[in-house]
Amino acid sequence: MAKATKKQALGRGLSALLKDPENEINSAEDKNADKVVGNIVELDIDSIDVNPFQPRTNFNEETLKELASSIRELGVIQPITVRKLAFNNYQLVSGERRFRASKLIGLESIPAYIRIANDQESLEMALVENIQRQDLDAIEIALSYQRLIDEIDLTQEQMSERVGKKRSTIANYLRLLKLDPIIQTGIRDGFISMGHGRAMVNIEGQVDQLDIYEKIISNKLSVRATEQLVKQLTEDTPPTEKTEKPITEISKNIKKGVKDFSDYFGHKIDVKVAKNGSGKITIPFHSEEDFNRLKKLVQRDK
Repeated sequence: MAKATKKQALGRGLSALLKDPENEINSAEDKNADKVVGNIVELDIDSIDVNPFQPRTNFNEETLKELASSIRELGVIQPITVRKLAFNNYQLVSGERRFRASKLIGLESIPAYIRIANDQESLEMALVENIQRQDLDAIEIALSYQRLIDEIDLTQEQMSERVGKKRSTIANYLRLLKLDPIIQTGIRDGFISMGHGRAMVNIEGQVDQLDIYEKIISNKLSVRATEQLVKQLTEDTPPTEKTEKPITEISKNIKKGVKDFSDYFGHKIDVKVAKNGSGKITIPFHSEEDFNRLKKLVQRDK
């Protein structure tokens, strides 16, 4: 207990040093900078601005209240990190949940590590530290990786070194940004998991992506079931222009038959005809209930 009290008193002493206009510290070369930079300092909460580079955009109200309750009982165990902007003015680099929770219970000061950095360094520190330490959702992590690529000009290999993640892991997160925005929101809001998203990334068309997404939600599909659904869709996809088409022109008679089939089963029936005249009829179904309906139609005509 005595050790903790001494540490807190030290923080207050450094805080007084920072509030002395004669000891203005703006760079690592300034007098007394070594006493402040990298040390825990007790700062006035009102002197700290929220970081505009913060990758986290969603803060769960309930968990924030739980953290606030913990801080009320135990204090801020892990100091926040700030960078010095001007005299008695700081900007948050990491620890926004602790900062918000502390303000929520009316704390006037908060322990902080002080860093002196330019905007680009601040952005990199905020992104890297939050990726490593904060409970970001998969899309927020993906956006953070993308910002490191776009704004800091880091390669995936360099990011791998900075955040301590495999390059393949980083690539998997980045691929989530190819999903339709509605699906990305679904991941952020917890309606589906990152595993569901990774399965759907292999679907190129937005319409097909959203169709699978709706089926996941309505049928509460697991990741494995989603992967099977995506596999079925991609296997049934007609060949692209780059692939030699093993089909021939469909005759008027077959076209009329396809329409009759579609009207009977209540689905758009797909027919493929090979050059030798043989072919395949595909009857889709959207659920087990739909499958049973089609089965009854077939059995009724036996």
